[in-house]
Formats: sequence, structure tokens, C-alpha cells
Amino acid sequence: MKAGFRQRMAALHTWCGLTCGWLLCAIFLTGTLSVFREPITRWMQAKPQLAGAPGLEQPALDSAVRHLQAQAPGAAFWRLEMPTRPGDALELFWRTPAGPRQAAMHPATGALLPQPWGRPTEGGRHFMSFHYTLHGGTAGFWLVGWVAMCALVALVSGVVVHKRIFQDFFTFRPGKGQRSWLDAHNATAVLTLPFLFMIVYTGLAFFYSSYMPWPLRAAYGADDGAYGRYQAELGAPAGQRRQRSGQPAPLPALAPLLQQARALNGTPAGMLFVERPGDASQVLRVFARVPDTAATRTILNPRASVAFDAGGAVLERRGPEPVVGHAALDAQHVVESLHVAAFGGWTIKWLYFGSGLAGTAMVATGLLLFSVKRRQRSLHEFGAATPRVYRVAEALNVAALAGAALASIGYFYANRLLPADLAGRADWEIRAFLGVWAASLLHALLWPPARAWTVQLGTAALLCLALPLLNGATTGQGLWGYLADGDWQRAGVEAVALGLGLVLAWAALRARGRRR
Repeated sequence: MKAGFRQRMAALHTWCGLTCGWLLCAIFLTGTLSVFREPITRWMQAKPQLAGAPGLEQPALDSAVRHLQAQAPGAAFWRLEMPTRPGDALELFWRTPAGPRQAAMHPATGALLPQPWGRPTEGGRHFMSFHYTLHGGTAGFWLVGWVAMCALVALVSGVVVHKRIFQDFFTFRPGKGQRSWLDAHNATAVLTLPFLFMIVYTGLAFFYSSYMPWPLRAAYGADDGAYGRYQAELGAPAGQRRQRSGQPAPLPALAPLLQQARALNGTPAGMLFVERPGDASQVLRVFARVPDTAATRTILNPRASVAFDAGGAVLERRGPEPVVGHAALDAQHVVESLHVAAFGGWTIKWLYFGSGLAGTAMVATGLLLFSVKRRQRSLHEFGAATPRVYRVAEALNVAALAGAALASIGYFYANRLLPADLAGRADWEIRAFLGVWAASLLHALLWPPARAWTVQLGTAALLCLALPLLNGATTGQGLWGYLADGDWQRAGVEAVALGLGLVLAWAALRARGRRR
């Protein structure tokens, strides 16, 4: 009976892992890249460094207000992104009926800078959005949830099936075909097992009210205000929900408010958000600057902010410390911070990045193990159609692994090759990513699998290694210039691309050697 149970769990592990593994590889890879979404966005925007711009000055604030009042008097909001490093611009954002608009100013003089300032792009947010929606809207969101649930089942069944899993972790036999793939699968699984359980579970728990809405509806109703009532009882700050009064009111002087917010928040301002500008009900919220580590050292680290009314009086202050006495809210924030690595600084981000790559390798070796085993001994699960099913499975393996890597680096190339003033530029970058990924599947279906592996891995490697050359040719920027300016984020993007290019080149050479 015990043997029968293990066989059933093995079948569950195999087919659950296989059917969700193709998408799971891309989801894991893009989630891993999204850990560094801020540096990726900064690299893709390619904003020039301004000479003689040490920080924000009063003339720039005055010019920003005049520009917004002239260009967006009836906008629902204004957003001012403060310069965080020497050489950064003061950036303005607002929304009109025709869509979002933006402008950039010199932070010392307030002079308008050429448009577009940098390259309009979705940047690293593309990887984050694909990670949980596949850019498929609600259907993609639910599909990712289903894949995550299947991944959790595959993890549990994998632990049950491999009774010597921890012993096998210390065993690796290279050059043994199927045995080597199983050793690699076991090693990467044991190495990342706690991380994988945590990341998959928190990914599902992150959207608990969306994936399981029925308890919330039963307790709080199904109307538009249900979620607000739930959040209020959970302990989340309600904020200032004011309606436009229709009475005009001037904007208070910004410099004193920024100084007061700096004293209250303990750090300089990173962003100023003006709700209903020009109306007596307007609220000016000053958010504290996020440090370069993109997170504090604690796992509960809400961003500090101060809200002012139209007269400049303090309406609300949210400190960087957690809300006292709200254990449920703290638990929710812990789950979110654990999943997105919003704590621990760059050290945790690098640990997540390495663990994510190892987790991707674990899924990849599992997919390859299936193909190697069936290549050696077919089980004829699909009758006469079994060879064709196996052939499609091998093509999906190529697209899920090599194709996802090729599409990811292709996204960076689209960013540099598309014209900077192209309308809908960010959408075209995403289309390029999806188009390359679809082309990789078509290529894998039409070409022999062994050759498809070599071509796609080799192409991805070449593109990764040539990325700094492309950047220099299209923007005049490059790795050495970033290092000279102390811009470690953009330098890190190119350094990681070079490192991953070497890994992919090694994999392409191994695939070519095996094909021969």
C-alpha cells in the first residue's frame, strides 16, 4: 500500500510539475529579474546626468508649480519626483483625459529639459507584471494563481516521492545521462526548498482576497465599499478620502512644507503627490525618500509620509514604524515583504536573485529529466500520438527555458533600438518580448530539438555579451562610465548581463557538444 501511494504521488509530481513547469520557468525567471526592477528601470530609461545639478532648489519648485498650473489645471493629481542623486532631474507627472503626461526640469534652475527625457519604458515593472499576470489581464492573473497552486502540489509531492532527497543532495554523477539530470534536479531542489515553499506560498497569500473572495464577501458584502470596510477593520490606515469641493484655493508654498516633512519623516522628500490641485479640498502628501538599498533592514518598513491640507496644516502622519496593535495588518505586510524582498537591503535582494535562478534551474532540470527519461523508454501514455506529444513537450522545453531567456534579453534590445519618441513605446517593448518568445516556440517546433537548444542558447548568450556594446552605440553610455560616475545600479545591470551571457554560452557549447 505504501508503494502504491508513492507511485501515485510520483505520477502527481511528474504531470503536475510538467504541465505547470513550462509557464513556471518563465514566471520564476521574470520574478527573479524583477528583484532588481529599480536598477533595470533606471538602465532602460537612460536618462543623461545633468551637470551642475547638486540638488533641488527653490527656483525649480516655483517653475514646476507654474508649469503644472498652466498645463494641467484640472488634473486629478500632480506628482513631483524629487532628484535623489546629483545629476538627476526634477520630474513632473499628471493625467489628462487624453492620457498621462510628464515633463522634466533642471533641479537648480527650473529650465524645461528636452522631451522625452530619457526613454519612455515599462522598465523592470514589465518583469514584475508578467510574473503575476503574464500580461494577460484577469485571465492571466488567474492562470498564474493556478500554476502557483500546481507548483505547491509538485513541491509537496516531490518531498514525499524522494525519500533519500537530502542524502542525494550530496551526490552528483556527471556524464551519466538521466542519472545526472536527476542529481541536478535533487541538488537544486534541496538547496532552494525553503525558499521555494516560502515564495510560492507568499505569492498565493499576497492576493488572498482575490483568489479567495468568498469569505470577504460573506462577512463584508459584495458592494464597492466592502474591501474598504475590511481594510479598516484589519487596521490599515484609511487615509484622506475627500471629495472635490468646487471652491478654488491656491497651492501653499512647497519649500516650507518639504522642510517640515523632512523634519517629521527624518529623511528628505522623495515624492510630492498633490490630490485635486487647485481645489479647497486638495491634499499634499510628501513621501520620504527611499534609500538606495530600496528597503530598510527590518521586514516591517512602511514608507513614511506626511499629508498637508490646502492651508499647509498637517492632516496625517504615517511614520516608518509599523502600526502598533494591528497584528493582522502586520502579518499581511510580512507576507508582502517576504515575497518582494522589501527588506534587508541589497544583501537580501542578491540572495533572492541567486535563489530564484537556482529555483528556475530546479524546474528546468525537472522538465529536461522528463524528456530524457521518455527518450530512453517511452511509456506510451497517449497511444499512437505519444511520439508527437513527446515532440511537442521537447519544443515547449526549449521555449520555456532558452526561449524565455532569449525573450528577456530581447526586451532590453527593443528598449535601445526603438525610437525614443515612438508613440506607445513601452507597449512595443512588451510586444517585442512576447513576439520573441512566440518565435522561439515556433523555431523549436520546426527545428530538431537538439539544434534548437544550441541556436537559442547561443543567440541569447551573444545578445547578453553584446549588450554593453549596443548601449554605447545607441546612448553613448556604458559600463565604465557608470562605474566612473558611481552609478552602481546601471553598472550592475550590464555586469549581470555579461555574467549570464557567459553561463548561457557555456550551456550552448555543452548542448552543441551533445548534439554532435
